[in-house]
Amino acid sequence: MILTYDISDVVPYINWAYFYFAWQLKGEAEQQHIKREAEHFLANIQGRYHTHALFLLETVHSEGDDIVLDDRGHCLPMLRQQTAGSDFLCLADFVAPLASKMGLFATSVDAGMESDFDDDPYQKMMAQLLADRLAEATAERLHEEVRKHYWGYAKDEHLSIREMQQEHFQGIRPAVGYPSLPDASLNFLLDRLLDLRQIGITLTEHGAMRPHASVSGLMLSHPQAHYFAVGKIGDDQLQDYARRRQMPVEELRKFLIANL
Repeated sequence: MILTYDISDVVPYINWAYFYFAWQLKGEAEQQHIKREAEHFLANIQGRYHTHALFLLETVHSEGDDIVLDDRGHCLPMLRQQTAGSDFLCLADFVAPLASKMGLFATSVDAGMESDFDDDPYQKMMAQLLADRLAEATAERLHEEVRKHYWGYAKDEHLSIREMQQEHFQGIRPAVGYPSLPDASLNFLLDRLLDLRQIGITLTEHGAMRPHASVSGLMLSHPQAHYFAVGKIGDDQLQDYARRRQMPVEELRKFLIANL
């Protein structure tokens, strides 16, 4: 499923705290000033740029630390915490060993938001930081629509946007490259399944998405699902993960250097 949003559709879902952090602004007066400028910028580009979402709902089951897509024969290997003091969690723990459901998603913005303001450093900075926020806001809105309508496991959910940003909803949407799903090379698997070019996303050889203002990941509905950091893994798990990914160990080592 492909969805396109007007800028005004997703602006209410922007988490401004991350925008202020990117500007390194801590004072309330400074934050409100930059927010007014950002809102003016967004109003001016309304209709000129859009955000985009791609979503796929799959029947899946777990096999050990793998999430298996039943109808496609594909497998999404996951990593497990293994440091002392952790809960030894793996995202596959939140998928039933029998038939379950899982969402795959990606969101992005029109590439012009990252390239059309090169003549003005301030406007370029504003556009790029807002593009990041819009991609994340699109993921927030998409996830709400998936929970309540397309997947429908939370049809009666009634949360404010602030409550959604505080993750009061059932389930999680771990993004590729984030602590629960740190291996950026998983984007190559998601690309095979979603065809990211449908919303203008291409991948570098390192699995990074272009436009930079893009988000990809999974949607899990398990009531006990929550975020965690995989953290450091040992060579034993790296070897096993490489086997399950059907990739050379040394190639995967490049993607997981921060976790080794």
